[in-house]
Amino acid sequence: MKKIKTMIVTLIILISVPFYTFADHLDVIQMELNKGCNFNQFLAIKKDFNSKWAKDYDYKVELLMPVQSNDLKSIYWVGRSSDAVAFGKGWEAWVSGLGKSGSVAANLNARLEKCATSMSRRSYGAY
Repeated sequence: MKKIKTMIVTLIILISVPFYTFADHLDVIQMELNKGCNFNQFLAIKKDFNSKWAKDYDYKVELLMPVQSNDLKSIYWVGRSSDAVAFGKGWEAWVSGLGKSGSVAANLNARLEKCATSMSRRSYGAY
């Protein structure tokens, strides 16, 4: 009986582990464009962010533009990392880079702040 219980517990653990280990991390920032910045300019920032910074930190951004919503002014910056640990390492590198004048992070952040205002930020595990 003890052997059967051990096998069942082991099976449950083996079935559960992949769900936790393979969860992507989503970083969702709700933004509104500032006056003087249009979607094409914001899209260019996103492309530069992906190619000049994010690729080195297991992070990739997509922009979601609402088609039908109760809020048609907001754009959603959705960053995806392989897991929360990867996101954390990228976040630390981003924050560290902000303090270095002329760094890629500082330059991209200045462009982001000029073009859009962050309204909220959320984080999700994607399974």
